[in-house]
Amino acid sequence: MRALLLGSGGRESALAWGLSRSTCIDDVVAAPGNPGIARVADLVDVALEEPAAVVELARRIGAGLVMVGPEAPLVAGVADALREAGIPVFGPDASAAKIEGSKAHAKSLMERAGISTAAWRSFTDAGAAVTYLDELGPPYVIKADGLAGGKGVVVTSERDAAIAAVNERLVENRFGVAGSSIVIEEFLDGEEVSLIALCDGIDVAACEPAQDYKRARDGDEGANTGGMGSYSPVPSCPPDLAARIVDEVIEPMVRQTAAEGAPFVGAIYAGLALTGKGVKVVEFNARFGDPETQALIPRLSSDLGEAALATATGQLRGTELRWSNEVCVTVVLCSRGYPGPYASGHEITGLEAAGRIPGVAVFHSGTRETNGKIETAGGRVLAVSATADSFGGARARAYQGAAAIDFEGKYARTDIGLRAERIEGSES
Repeated sequence: MRALLLGSGGRESALAWGLSRSTCIDDVVAAPGNPGIARVADLVDVALEEPAAVVELARRIGAGLVMVGPEAPLVAGVADALREAGIPVFGPDASAAKIEGSKAHAKSLMERAGISTAAWRSFTDAGAAVTYLDELGPPYVIKADGLAGGKGVVVTSERDAAIAAVNERLVENRFGVAGSSIVIEEFLDGEEVSLIALCDGIDVAACEPAQDYKRARDGDEGANTGGMGSYSPVPSCPPDLAARIVDEVIEPMVRQTAAEGAPFVGAIYAGLALTGKGVKVVEFNARFGDPETQALIPRLSSDLGEAALATATGQLRGTELRWSNEVCVTVVLCSRGYPGPYASGHEITGLEAAGRIPGVAVFHSGTRETNGKIETAGGRVLAVSATADSFGGARARAYQGAAAIDFEGKYARTDIGLRAERIEGSES
């Protein structure tokens, strides 16, 4: 069977790597892909958010499975068009993908499903939004309602910065339609955990938990980003808690979307806060997380292609994903200045050396090939993932791999997985 993978980021690089190892996938075609994906897949070009173009491509190459990586094509209805054409697709229809396309919609769904989340309100008027900010008090959480490429959320303890964030979205229109409505919510104080599950509209097969690092700087300081690193499993979310999250968060949302005529098919992502008052949902996404996927796929013992096809064809019942006992730590290498302005076009060296380190896999995110050389082409450039028997070992390998790679302006956090390593050390 031929699989078509849509996307060009680090998540898709990891998914392509996993699909290329599947016993039921003969070859992988990626659109548009990137130089890292090109190592395991053939690359073609397509307009990702044009459903008819994606259907035409899938038919032309004879795809037996289409896997949609990023959220924008899902919100644009690409999965709807593929299903109408009778092509198995891993990814929700636009109506179900609205769980990520509108934060207010997701919050309303959570309320109707009885899922615990932060207090919140939605606004289109800046004055009313500021009044609610003052009601909640700091830290302030302001979110663009729509898709903003991971840059629509501001968390700050400074009232002036919070008001500026409101005005940027509702008055200055810096986020366009995505920021024409905003959600302001209560700050959830607790360790964050990501739990992703495959869902065929009815049944669920959960991944093991992962933890993401959103802030740009060590110690969870600096601006929010699309993700500076990840690790899996998560010591603070043991199997019994993960099972309870599936029971109390994932499955109620899956039932609710189905009851409202929008059954969810694909990877449903719950971003969670482990607060003193219990588990609360920070956000839902309609696809695999990035960079959590880069920490999960190297640990997945199950056949990714088989699991994705079972999800796409409504045959997930009875499936239980299997995981390696090893841990994985993923360090994201960024361009200096990210998530703000940054320069691109710098040559990347050391990729092969990093890949030769035992247990290390390098996934491409913001790269391009020019005259036979790999260059930076984004804010998040590469994800260096490493597996080992311990968090200490995985961290050492991941940072060894990161050190082997060089490009002008390279930046990475130095504390990815450090909390887990310390927990591990205290228990030994």
